[in-house]
Amino acid sequence: MANALWSDKVLQLLHRMNNFYLPGSCRANCLRFEVDGIKIGWIVPHVASLLASYGDVFRPPLGGALSLCSSLDAYDKRSQAVDAVLSNLRRNPSLSCLKGWRNERYNVMDKFSDPPVMWMERAATSLFGVKRYGVHINGYTVSNSGEVFMWLARRSPTKQTYPGLLDNMAAGGLAAGVSIKHTLVKECQEEACIPEALADKAHPVSTVSYTYEDGEGVFSESQFIFDLELPPAFKPRVGDGEVQEFYLLPIEKVKELLATEDFKPNCAMVVLDFLIRHSFIEPDREPFYQEFVSGLHQAL
Repeated sequence: MANALWSDKVLQLLHRMNNFYLPGSCRANCLRFEVDGIKIGWIVPHVASLLASYGDVFRPPLGGALSLCSSLDAYDKRSQAVDAVLSNLRRNPSLSCLKGWRNERYNVMDKFSDPPVMWMERAATSLFGVKRYGVHINGYTVSNSGEVFMWLARRSPTKQTYPGLLDNMAAGGLAAGVSIKHTLVKECQEEACIPEALADKAHPVSTVSYTYEDGEGVFSESQFIFDLELPPAFKPRVGDGEVQEFYLLPIEKVKELLATEDFKPNCAMVVLDFLIRHSFIEPDREPFYQEFVSGLHQAL
């Protein structure tokens, strides 16, 4: 039987990262964000009131939805009009997420397979509750005796979000117009100095999806997960400064760390998915096995 305290801590993590679905969340009070009649996000009431004051971009709320004006009928028109509003709202102290403005564009669409309806500044996506995508790479090695070790990164103390916490070996958001594979190779090279020829050996294995709310809005995210087995002699090196240090840890130590506050929450979920897929967590020994699996793969 698994350690009950560890199991409870991991279950609490999954509940926190899916709290938008739980009773008492802001979901019941949110307005749908719609484009051409299709819901593509959720907007909390106080943000909807601010946006609705820009009548040349947003229609007045109707039927529980906030929509763009019908004149904004193309990708570039929508993107530029909304970006102008957000640039103006950067001065509003109640929208703390905009203090982290990155000049990084994310595509906005209902489903990943759909054509994007617009792009949006990354820092603003939580205000609209639109779906965000990223790429996370589990780096690991296998010893001659078959023991598995995982590479973890310690985030830089100067990162805008979750400074100093543990992270996956490499990870990054999926910017507009950039492919998943390109993002994978880019993040491996920039964050961990992994050569392209080695990064190319990473295998797509899963997605991890969740939706949570906090004081900055609604975060609806799906991460494309890759596993990369590294030669035992290879050591990732700090590259672009987003990481301060790398650690090579035995799986039992990694598992132990998941139940602490030392992990960036969504990265802990990515590691949990790895542990399940590689049978380091088994249903006969973990009473919350099904809850773990479902908590990692929520529909957005």
